[in-house]
Amino acid sequence: MADKMETIVSLCKRRGFVFPSSEIYGGLANAWDYGPLGVELKNNIKQAWWQRFVHQRDDVVGLDAALLMNPKVWEASGHLANFTDPLVDCKKCKQRFRADHLCPPTQAKPELGRMKTPPPEKPVCPNCGGELTEVRKFNLMLKTFLGPVEDATAVVYFRPETAQAMFVDFKQIQGSTRKRIPFGIAQVGKAFRNEVTPGNFIFRTREFEQMEIEYFIKEGEWEKWFEHWLGEMKGWLKFLGIPEKDIVYREISAEERAHYSKRTIDIDYQFPFGQMELYGLAYRTNYDLTRHAEVSGHDLRYMDPETNEKYIPHVIEPTWGVDRSVLAVLCAAYTEVGEAKQKHVVLKLPRQLAPFKAAVFPLLANKPDLVKLARSVYDDLRKHFPVAWDDRGNIGKRYFSQDEIGTPACITVDFDSLNDNAVTVRDRDTMKQERVKIGELMQYLGNDK
Repeated sequence: MADKMETIVSLCKRRGFVFPSSEIYGGLANAWDYGPLGVELKNNIKQAWWQRFVHQRDDVVGLDAALLMNPKVWEASGHLANFTDPLVDCKKCKQRFRADHLCPPTQAKPELGRMKTPPPEKPVCPNCGGELTEVRKFNLMLKTFLGPVEDATAVVYFRPETAQAMFVDFKQIQGSTRKRIPFGIAQVGKAFRNEVTPGNFIFRTREFEQMEIEYFIKEGEWEKWFEHWLGEMKGWLKFLGIPEKDIVYREISAEERAHYSKRTIDIDYQFPFGQMELYGLAYRTNYDLTRHAEVSGHDLRYMDPETNEKYIPHVIEPTWGVDRSVLAVLCAAYTEVGEAKQKHVVLKLPRQLAPFKAAVFPLLANKPDLVKLARSVYDDLRKHFPVAWDDRGNIGKRYFSQDEIGTPACITVDFDSLNDNAVTVRDRDTMKQERVKIGELMQYLGNDK
């Protein structure tokens, strides 16, 4: 399985999905850039999510909040005091570790062994067996300064999660949209965590992107809405093409849940490097709105227009990681077909997520009539969705090249096309070829944007 991960990382770099950031300067640990194909895949995932959970629902509205917020936000949320990792250093080899990574696994984080407190016995360095230092706390907030003077009064933090803006803006959004509970606020955006040991390609990085909803409800209805959003998340996984057999739903115990949560389910995926958390679903009670009301002094209660009752809403929070979605989709789609020397890669991406929906080839690049007609087909199709053009090498190599990046259909303009005004369309997954009239291509391809 580790070999599969190495192969996927290599494919991503070679074909322009994802590659190391600032590589010509030696890169930066666990910083990655999404290349021409990767940014298309990532955007397709985000756009499909927005369409599904915002545009197609009457009870969810969107938000795009600032990355930097008033530091009092993080004081109220508890991030300044509690958002920490326990660290130890090896006195011999000087390598740094998270102390909770050296603990036995727990139910909540089987891959990390995350625990609330460091272990009672001091473990040895897993790298060289040397003695470790005492545990010290390390805050994960990424700090910067606002303004020309770098002192304590100018300290601000890049947000470690997207959720808090949705709580802070709750009253403004509810009032301006006149939404009645239950309703949700959705956001897609960057978050930053100064983690000590990120890794596993784009799975865990210091800069990452989230798709998140804070769904505001009456307290007595939380179980109903929790199950509703669990069902919605299962439907999303199916849409992404992630096999159900590779998904594990883990109920998190009271001892391992976050302090604000009354129920949490982690949705794990069987990555090539092990079972890891992909998404999460939490019932956050009314903790966040209550805290922000207390610290800010603003009344964040909702008034029910039917009963005139005022109350602090409770919240169901479904969270999807964008970068982890990209990685899971790539892992699930990666397929090798054929045998021995004939083996080649087919990236079986769902059509709606594929960077290109089709590719157009002239059979021969040195025949002007074929190139002209192929260009006409290409120009017509790309008015509706992204289309690749390829006139290099033989047709077989072009097919394999498009299979490797997940293009669902390849369209070849040949000499017969000049007479019958039809083209040969090859399906990525079945590799079957079918003759289709040029005027019927849009209908044949489904016009699926």
